[in-house]
Amino acid sequence: MNREMLMLIDAISREKNVERDVVLGAVESALASATKKLLGGEVDVRVSIDPDTGAYQTFRRWLVVPDEAGLQNPDAEELYTDAVEDHPGIEVGQYIEKPIESVPIGRIGAMAAKQVILQRIRDAEREMLLNDFMSRGDKIFVGTVKRVDKGDVIVESGRVEGRLKRSEMIPKENFRTGDRVRAMIMTVDLSLRGAPILLSRAAPEFMIELFRQEVPEIEQGLLEIKSCARDPGSRAKIAVLSHDKRIDPIGTCVGVRGSRVNAVTNELAGERVDIVLWSDDPAQFVIGALAPANVQSIVVDEERHAMDVVVDEENLAIAIGRGGQNVRLASDLTGWKINIMTADESAQKQAEEANAIRSLFMAKLDVDEEIANILIEEGFTSLEEVAYVPLQEMLEIEAFDEDTVNELRARAKDALLTMEIAKEESVEEVSQDLRDLEGLNVDLIAKLADAGVHTLDDLADLAVDELTEITGQTAEEATALIMKAREHWFTGDDAKSQS
Repeated sequence: MNREMLMLIDAISREKNVERDVVLGAVESALASATKKLLGGEVDVRVSIDPDTGAYQTFRRWLVVPDEAGLQNPDAEELYTDAVEDHPGIEVGQYIEKPIESVPIGRIGAMAAKQVILQRIRDAEREMLLNDFMSRGDKIFVGTVKRVDKGDVIVESGRVEGRLKRSEMIPKENFRTGDRVRAMIMTVDLSLRGAPILLSRAAPEFMIELFRQEVPEIEQGLLEIKSCARDPGSRAKIAVLSHDKRIDPIGTCVGVRGSRVNAVTNELAGERVDIVLWSDDPAQFVIGALAPANVQSIVVDEERHAMDVVVDEENLAIAIGRGGQNVRLASDLTGWKINIMTADESAQKQAEEANAIRSLFMAKLDVDEEIANILIEEGFTSLEEVAYVPLQEMLEIEAFDEDTVNELRARAKDALLTMEIAKEESVEEVSQDLRDLEGLNVDLIAKLADAGVHTLDDLADLAVDELTEITGQTAEEATALIMKAREHWFTGDDAKSQS
């Protein structure tokens, strides 16, 4: 039997033009798999075949793991303290091996062994082809449709296959067998059978790469696409920057008579592209991103990473776009939350904010409306600013003398200290498991406590809009926090402390 196996190994090696050692390794893996099935459990087995005689030995082995990690798989792991008693000098990460009875080749049968070996060789060939393909450094996969699999399109390039999922196609885009396809290579997942390369035609990266191919100046480093936002198949925006003052970045990307941008648009099913000049000034960048709308003014809120953009009535619909498309793409492109409003709406919002700040100053600083208005007119918006802005800045306010300034600063500090003590007391009312929840900080816990949310279940019972109103978080952040609070409902851990 051993001689027959060696003959089989040699025959397969010649037939498949694969190194003999590779085939030998596949046979060892096949025998190890058969032994594992006989032993049961999650044991680890190694088989060693003598390449000259065909004789083979089988070993059961255990991975040495650190004591603090514990045994995740007792069938194939050994704690370091136990291992070192019988094997002095052994280290974590090494294996303990024990010879066991080998499985006769006859039990799995020569044909069964051959099938396992051939499968291993096919896997090795597939991995080799894939490695050769990826070593070329291509970012765009160009191939033809081989078949359609449950809505996904399998694209073949040579002997390598990629999968274009329905969700990564441009809406209303349909492919038939034999159609030529270009798509962005997003990831490579070797665990996927058949088509391990995952593709996308909807990702912003695909548009960036298409422009890179159409505009030589980008490849040369004279131009750079800083960001891209897409509504696939409908509209997109890209932000470009020129590293050479002699080059017009927008005109260069558009091309003569629109040739370059049209080439990208045609590839993407007519998707219109707005080319925007990138700026390191966030406000200027947002103004450009909202084109073709004309902006009257912008109020930047650094803390919330948001901007209130004021446009006139004629530009309101243009700035927002159909279904909010224009402002949504501008927000994605710039990374800023953009609130579009008219001059009247802006004035009303500023008046409401001023009223809130005025009430805060009057209540916490114990001053009259006149003093509060002076502080607002000078640009103060919080107690922290009153307490800690440089003294000289406050002394420059004509309406205040030095004594008034010192008194206001002292009152602001006292008010902040009182508020901090109250916050700590409110946090103490919250259950420990809620305080320990990942994603919560002291400020958020205090806001929850003020709203009567004291336990994990209280938080888990909230709707997303309720939580955003309490904490001021985005809908995405609120959703993630609520789902985190609900985890113990699904793990059977209903005995959480409610104290």
